[in-house]
Amino acid sequence: MLLDSPLHSAEFLAVDTETNGLARERCELTEVGAVLVGGGELHERWSSVVGVASPLSPGIQRFTHITQAMVDAAPPPERVLPAFAAQLRGRVLVAHNASFDGRVLRQAFARAGLDWPAPPVLCTVAMARRLAPLQRRRGLAQLAEALGIEVGTTHRALPDAELCAQVFCALFKRLCANAPTVGEAVALLRARGVRGGVTRPRAGRQRVVRPVERRPDLRALTPGPGVYVFRDADGRPLYVGKSVSVRKRARSHFTAGAAWTARAEQVDCEETASELGALLLEHRLIRALKPAANVRGVREADGHVFIRCRLDIAFPILEVAREPAAGHAVCIGPVRGRAAAAELVEQLNSLFGLRHCSRKLPRRYHPSAYGEMGRCLSPCLGDLDPNLYRERLEGALRLFVDARDGGRALLVHVEAQMAEASGARQYERAATLRRRRDRLDSLVFRLGGVLRAVHSGARLVVARHPDRAGHGDALLISGGRVVDWLRLPEAGAELVARAEGAVRAAPRAHDLGGWLPADEIDEVRLVGGYVISHDLRSLELPAPDVEGFVARALA
Repeated sequence: MLLDSPLHSAEFLAVDTETNGLARERCELTEVGAVLVGGGELHERWSSVVGVASPLSPGIQRFTHITQAMVDAAPPPERVLPAFAAQLRGRVLVAHNASFDGRVLRQAFARAGLDWPAPPVLCTVAMARRLAPLQRRRGLAQLAEALGIEVGTTHRALPDAELCAQVFCALFKRLCANAPTVGEAVALLRARGVRGGVTRPRAGRQRVVRPVERRPDLRALTPGPGVYVFRDADGRPLYVGKSVSVRKRARSHFTAGAAWTARAEQVDCEETASELGALLLEHRLIRALKPAANVRGVREADGHVFIRCRLDIAFPILEVAREPAAGHAVCIGPVRGRAAAAELVEQLNSLFGLRHCSRKLPRRYHPSAYGEMGRCLSPCLGDLDPNLYRERLEGALRLFVDARDGGRALLVHVEAQMAEASGARQYERAATLRRRRDRLDSLVFRLGGVLRAVHSGARLVVARHPDRAGHGDALLISGGRVVDWLRLPEAGAELVARAEGAVRAAPRAHDLGGWLPADEIDEVRLVGGYVISHDLRSLELPAPDVEGFVARALA
């Protein structure tokens, strides 16, 4: 008997129907589609438009894209339904909202004078309710998207049947884990009022049902921000994630149908005091554990770029990139907007006579257009003193290394040149510099944040806890790197002493460039992007009132 067959070896027919949109006895079948499913895979497809007795309304024709001409040319139910019944023989019917499709089919069979095959029925809505309880939206398209299934054409029988079959396959392993046979699967999905693994029928004694899904115990996870690590039975890491609500986020993985959740046996959690702390810890754990399910090690902040200058090449250039440069370099940012950053680089090149070409210095016999206009020193000619170029380059970079606000320092520099040109009665040059100054003012505003070299000085960044007042993470950044990390208010007494240590670790004031290890580039980008995106408070160190700053930041 089919109900006693093992579930994992049974064959299923995923079915969808389209109707004329009318209710009860006036409802007529207009199209039926079916997809054979076996072994968790889709096999044969079949569909047919069905002739109807009553004309179709314009609204239902627009909704289903089944026209009156299509049903007029279609075979009647007496010819279509026997072919459908032959496919259904010995198989389990699967449908999304199976009560509706089953009622439509039974009524069509009765109207055609045919016997209904009465197969076992499984409903994917009931499967989602029982096996993916956190997925609240259970429409076919919404459920498919939540399970990572691509959704194409809808409201036609065969595409919807295929989508239903894919949803069924995504949940099939969970169903097999809870119901060994077809009959137990049917009973499981019909059960009502499940609480703690016990069903409460309308009458009679209680009946014990298997747990919905075997999963790690998530009750001990923090409801606040932090990082979690799922592991298999041998303790190997499967996935590392972070959230401002760890418990809720960890549960959601079991509704998405990810392959690694079937092997998850353990889960570890480390609480943080802010979202930034969770983001930083997640990155460090992914880099250390290298779990296969984590495709990317760091989330790039869209639109955030760096203006950087590598100092280990001849006649260095300014360039725009998504990440800071490793090694000996000056990196300014992060800033918002690649186009604005590229224009600022062009302005700096023209203002200080730096070269506009690529890192590889071309050899020329005549100056470039920039050189002819006096906007480039033309080192490509081969007769330029490297010390003169370095002096100009350092003049540009010092604005962002020495000053706490490089954008303001750049504007002051241009204003000083304007005053000098006016004093020398070079009024045309002064007017040109005024226009340049106005344009630079606009660029600095568009880029957002403070234009400053990341390696310059030391600073304290405070990120608040999303729910608990007075709690947060304190990050000490020195030389562009996170050199210390404290949890507040627990480590508040140590903060001043450790801030002094961060100042001592900063590069010397007269050093033009910093040194960034290649394996810390992602961390610099991650922290810098978060700080500018969330407008976090920061304090330049050394500072006289560290405790007061922290109290104001956490208030």
